[in-house]
Amino acid sequence: MNINQEQLTIFKTVMETGSFSAAARKLNKVPSAVSMSIANLEIDLNLNLFERLGREPVATSEAHVLYEKTNQLLIEMNQWKQQAYALSTGLESVLNIVIASELLDTNWTDYVSLVSKQFPDLQINITSAPQEDALAMLLDQRAQLAWMFEREHLDYREQFVEIKKESLIPVVSKTHPLANMQHIQFEDLLNQRQIVVASRDNTIKPELLFSKNYWRTDNHHSAYMLIVRNLGWGVLPSEMFQENPRLKQQLKVLDLLDFTPKFEYYIDLVWSRESKLGSAARYLIEHIRRDRK
Repeated sequence: MNINQEQLTIFKTVMETGSFSAAARKLNKVPSAVSMSIANLEIDLNLNLFERLGREPVATSEAHVLYEKTNQLLIEMNQWKQQAYALSTGLESVLNIVIASELLDTNWTDYVSLVSKQFPDLQINITSAPQEDALAMLLDQRAQLAWMFEREHLDYREQFVEIKKESLIPVVSKTHPLANMQHIQFEDLLNQRQIVVASRDNTIKPELLFSKNYWRTDNHHSAYMLIVRNLGWGVLPSEMFQENPRLKQQLKVLDLLDFTPKFEYYIDLVWSRESKLGSAARYLIEHIRRDRK
């Protein structure tokens, strides 16, 4: 059996127009070519698709059953061809993006939607991980792109483009002892347990660590749950408060005397110089670069 896309298109058109001649006109073919194609299709399938007793062919019950599948099959064949063409021109077979768990509340989904619209058949995998782990996934090429905070020290393999600023805010439960203090000195923080978002690798020292006593977690959502239960103070992204207004009722922003109560960072889209990026990754990078101009 050797059925091609042209045969299926002709069959579909005959079913929809009701005659070989009308199908020929619609497809810009001679009627004999349409009739021959249908005859060859019947031979390949070993089925009688049309009764030719009167002036116009009449579709058999078998033809009606196959017609229901033809539209979807033609769509899939076109998608297959488009995907093959895209791959031949440099589209990656899959785009793996890792989002630093500290940034899950930011608008990264807007950028993923943008890529999806431009490359609708591309498979995109999204993973979240603490900042240090996200960078490790990027550099060992488990991910092509990473959505991360700016880093104090850059790895020589990193390349990035800045997206926007984000603030991290020191907070505590409204029932915590620190919440009753009007002004808080650095020494006050040292003596209170801190809930810190850090790598899953316990050998890596957390960033933004101030207290002598601290608990680790790998994302800000679990950090928030611990903080609101009065188990320590911590630093949360400002966008968490925009996404969940209830946080303002449960948490108090600490008024720190010795340093600013907001930690401002740029959010970067990061990739590895050692990775060969595909069309979708390059498209997103160039889009962000144009937005910055």
